Amino acid sequence: MDHPRRTTKFAAILLAATISAPQSLHALQQHTTALEPDNSAPHRTRLILKDGSYQIIMSYRIVGSVVHYVSAERGGAEEEIPLNLVDLDATKRWDRQHSQPTATADNPQPPAIDPELLKEEADRAALTPEVAKDLRLPEEDSTLALDTYRGTPELVPLAQTDSDLNRNTGHNLLKAAVNPLSASHQIVELKGETSPIQLHVKDPVLYLRIGDESVGSTAGTPLTVDTHGATSHAANDPVGGSPNSCYVIVRADVRRGARVIASFRIGLLGGVQHQEDVVETTTELLPGGHWLKITPKEPLDFGEFALMEVLSDKAVNLGVWDFGVHPVSPENRDVLKPEPRRGVMLEHRGPG
Repeated sequence: MDHPRRTTKFAAILLAATISAPQSLHALQQHTTALEPDNSAPHRTRLILKDGSYQIIMSYRIVGSVVHYVSAERGGAEEEIPLNLVDLDATKRWDRQHSQPTATADNPQPPAIDPELLKEEADRAALTPEVAKDLRLPEEDSTLALDTYRGTPELVPLAQTDSDLNRNTGHNLLKAAVNPLSASHQIVELKGETSPIQLHVKDPVLYLRIGDESVGSTAGTPLTVDTHGATSHAANDPVGGSPNSCYVIVRADVRRGARVIASFRIGLLGGVQHQEDVVETTTELLPGGHWLKITPKEPLDFGEFALMEVLSDKAVNLGVWDFGVHPVSPENRDVLKPEPRRGVMLEHRGPG
């Protein structure tokens, strides 16, 4: 039965359905169902589809040939799906099997939310966490920077840059050994005097996807390049793309037609001695273990930079994520902007 505040609206829908399609009215009378969420303990159930997939929802109602529902996965967004795609019998059966006793005078506590649904909801939300109001990390990209352009927060995808790396995965590994006693020397050269990605704030937050099959495996034996240019395999060294790695932001030396990244003293990281052109960061593993949040410990001056992964006390990953910081630059391409919650059509998802 619908909530009293929806009575007028629902009556209007019934009248329209009666005039335009009497057969729809019959279906409506037979199958209309509403599961109103309790404000103190919102109900969760499954809207099960005929293909075996499902959505976690708080309530649903059927109007004619369309099912309108409130998504628990997308923060209460109102969405809809054709009725002929929904398995109503399975939906009602699942709800009966997992429903809790209603509150009574002897038991005033609100019904408990099914722990299984709460865990599924949290797991799915962890894949695309919210980093600013109405702005979530995507499922497709693996490394992004949180920027602000003309007062609006934006997520800017960053590409891992090195001509010798496989660009098809989000984390690739070409390892260079850094002699802690040697003088600073070139370890990476990037084409062009400026990065195609130009951020507009001095304190960008970077997000790196980890521990996900879409990133691609980095479990193979890494290639190690020593200071003399010879190559060898080092199976016992860390392989990168890990929350256990250390990340630094290194200022690039801009030269004619190129940007050069120089080596630095790994052993001094985390100490009191400051290294020129090296900005250390703090890292935070976000709930769910899918994303690593990387925050610079100090503001970035205008210029060209690269995010670099420090794999051990003697090795760095030569696959870097380059960007510039210039507040007056044009807006970047392919950015993700805030999307206020609104009703959307259901995107089909496979079972499980």
